[in-house]
Amino acid sequence: MKWLFLRLSAAALLAGVLASSGLAQSPSQSSSSSAPSAAQTQAKPPESNGKVIFSRSTDVDGNMTTTVGPAAQPAAATAEPVATDAERLAITYTAMDLEVHLQTDAHRMAARARVTVRNDGKTPLTHIPLQISSSLNWEQIRADGRDAAFPVATLNSDTDHTGQLHEAAVPLVAPLAPGQSLTLDAVYSGTIAASAQRLLMLGTPDAVALHSDWDEIAPDFTGLRGFGNVVWYPVSTVPVILGDGSRLFDEVGRHKLSLAHTRFRLRLTVEFPHGNPPTVALVDGQAAPLSVTNASGLDAGVAGVAIASFETPAIGFLAPSLFVAVRTAHSAANLNAYTTPDNDISVQTWLTEDAVVTPFVQEWLGREPRGALTLLDLPDADDAPYETGALLVTGLRAGPADPIDHVLVHALAHAYLASAVAPPPAWLNEGVATFLESAWVEKQHGRDRALEMLESDRAALALTEPPSPGTSAGEPLGAATAPIYYRTKAAYVLWMLRDLTSDQALSAALRGLIAQASPDSSSGTSGGKAASALQALLKQAGVTRDLSWFFSDWIEADKGLPDLSIEGVFPNAAQAGTYLVAINMVNSGYAAADVPVTVRTAKSTVTERVHVPAHGNAVERMVVIGPPTQVQVNDGTVPETTASVHVTDIKLQGADQPAAKPAASSSSSAASGDQAQPPQ
Repeated sequence: MKWLFLRLSAAALLAGVLASSGLAQSPSQSSSSSAPSAAQTQAKPPESNGKVIFSRSTDVDGNMTTTVGPAAQPAAATAEPVATDAERLAITYTAMDLEVHLQTDAHRMAARARVTVRNDGKTPLTHIPLQISSSLNWEQIRADGRDAAFPVATLNSDTDHTGQLHEAAVPLVAPLAPGQSLTLDAVYSGTIAASAQRLLMLGTPDAVALHSDWDEIAPDFTGLRGFGNVVWYPVSTVPVILGDGSRLFDEVGRHKLSLAHTRFRLRLTVEFPHGNPPTVALVDGQAAPLSVTNASGLDAGVAGVAIASFETPAIGFLAPSLFVAVRTAHSAANLNAYTTPDNDISVQTWLTEDAVVTPFVQEWLGREPRGALTLLDLPDADDAPYETGALLVTGLRAGPADPIDHVLVHALAHAYLASAVAPPPAWLNEGVATFLESAWVEKQHGRDRALEMLESDRAALALTEPPSPGTSAGEPLGAATAPIYYRTKAAYVLWMLRDLTSDQALSAALRGLIAQASPDSSSGTSGGKAASALQALLKQAGVTRDLSWFFSDWIEADKGLPDLSIEGVFPNAAQAGTYLVAINMVNSGYAAADVPVTVRTAKSTVTERVHVPAHGNAVERMVVIGPPTQVQVNDGTVPETTASVHVTDIKLQGADQPAAKPAASSSSSAASGDQAQPPQ
């Protein structure tokens, strides 16, 4: 008890923050910077009889009081969950106010969360389900101004690295009607150490699992990536497991979409070992300035304290994340890099390549990003990279310039689009970044390499898309939650818009979208507004062509993919060595397509763009000089259900008699049905 009093007194003297936050900490534990063994990553059972770190409550006058020790009673565990999936899906968080205290040398956190939830379901709710990582424990929850006696169930869910969640079912004095909101006040605490339990259960090799699930609280590096990796803040979600198709990734996307307009506030206190203060704190991908008070001149066993605050009116399509680290800062024109000591020299490669790719990004998105790109060095160079907003967390070791350039182009695009005022929808944020990365590949290695990059994900997109609008609603881009839509399909959409308009027009429209979401603008680009704003900006850029069909079929609704085929090729000799080639194309899909159609001869190539309506056909007549040898429909820029390039070879017999044979099949060529037909 004497030790605890001295520790709290010293911390209060250093920063004056423990009194305001009301968080007392348990004794320090030794820690190691090395990765734990597989055995150490096993999920710990709930601490039903463990020491309670702190309890917080509000008195009748609205003042916060703190009780240390046994006054706070752990919640009772239940064998079966009380909440249903329908009740979990009904909850929408409209505001989240967190006070978080980290004791880094003990891998421990203690938190108070005031969350405002709204019932977006169709029936009244008699209790509210709240979930956190299974390595954390609920201590106290207040609802309707009263302490609630809530049961806690352990759910199997791979949205957390332990593979489990602790779910509290908070009873309500009166049912929460549809459309109504309620504020809950919750206190929870526990340890967050590296755990690869969910991956080890699937048989993943230890090293691979630990380099993927690296989230932990530690003196030199605290990384909490949020829902989908470690659930360090309250959520209400459907339990899902890895290996069940795409359900885990769909639920992560649904969770991010539900938080897009949630107001978020964090007050952070970090207790660090003597003489080892953190130098950088990042919340939701944005820097949160640290105020550090070290224990200089005091006993070496007295910890220092660092505090930071962060607030945003809308989280955007993100899982709230928290990073606190001891790193060395390096700056370039539009990025800040934070490195471990062993990478202080290696990071120069990244700073050099930033200068190489910046002019290219500026050509598309403008002179200056909204904020600097942040690079944060991972403890181990083999740890899996992670990006959120304008933050890229990766191993900043030296390497070949080409892959680093790809990464920087993608990450810089996020820095241009990131906005606390009007966060961009996922399809713009990730779609623009992926589009620019492929455009950089085109600039460096040619168009064919860029199209190969797109093609690598087309099959997965075709498999995910509904075969028809009647069988599934699919995912319109404005509300997309799956990466295959908001990343892959969105990149295709921007490639098609580029070909339908011009580089200059699309660049002007993208710059306009960025300007609309600037801090001094009253308009934004979130949700479905982005599509209409983009269409209007293209018109302002001088595009006169009617693109309403494109926005309708490809962005505002999900009509699947087109399914093109060459039904007939009719070459006929004309005058002075010219030939008139008629190409009959059919679209069996529900989305219209505008594709390049190319006729080749031995010495020349002629290409025209042709609109092929959904469930319709189109005939294009093209004049070429010399005997035609080949017809190609689509070049890979328009994704299709089975193939995105259709080729038919033409062999003329005699002066005017054409005989055609189909091109050899390949992964990107047409099916055997794409054959030239005899003349009529």
